[in-house]
Amino acid sequence: MTATGTFLPKPGAAPLPRMIRAQAALETRMLLRNGEQLLLTVVIPSLVLVLFSTVDIVDTGSDGSTVDFLAPGVLALAVLSTAFTGQAIATGFERRYGVLKRLAVSPLPRWGLMAAKTCAVLVTEVMQIVLLTAIALALGWSPHGDPLSVALLLILGTAAFSGLGLLMAGTLKAEATLAAANLVFLLLLVAGGVIVSLDKFPGGVRSALELLPISALSGGLRDVLQDGAGMPWRDLGILAVWAVLGLGAATRFFRWE
Repeated sequence: MTATGTFLPKPGAAPLPRMIRAQAALETRMLLRNGEQLLLTVVIPSLVLVLFSTVDIVDTGSDGSTVDFLAPGVLALAVLSTAFTGQAIATGFERRYGVLKRLAVSPLPRWGLMAAKTCAVLVTEVMQIVLLTAIALALGWSPHGDPLSVALLLILGTAAFSGLGLLMAGTLKAEATLAAANLVFLLLLVAGGVIVSLDKFPGGVRSALELLPISALSGGLRDVLQDGAGMPWRDLGILAVWAVLGLGAATRFFRWE
């Protein structure tokens, strides 16, 4: 105590950026310690990449190498598994067990928690992308295109799926979130252009599927990394709309308990 009624350190909340960094670091450690999460986010995309690149199971509709078609789609799958499915399930059970209820009485605002969770997802995705890229290169992948376009697609894709995952976790019961998140994951794996080209679908269905965030992410990554295209503005626009809608709805309707 330095003077009457004055205490050091000064009581009160830490600066908001520091709170978000601390929560993001905690969320990252929790993600990496969860075996089920690692199975979903690392093992499954890696197996999909290796299996479908080495065994002639699915007609990708591509004239080039199979791995050149699959690698961008698997990168999109990694974002989906981490930012949406894994995060929705983990956050849903945190809400059920009262973890979020305790965080609700802390100075960390609701949007700050979402920002911290999204940052943790981005850290995990960096490790995923490094691993999947190494596997794809070992299988003969020859990527092209602008790294900036790839980074923008991955960041907007992460924001879009993170918002949707948090919206689901913050509004449904944990068991419902578990079932719904896994079901959506499987449906988008098949119908999102990840391992099956959207050209295989009828015209009307394809037009609707192209508006999904997974289709925009996998299609944009494929245009850049496989075909060497420029900035995929249409796909970036679709992802930006989903990101704004998802994060906005999550901020508005997310319930702590």
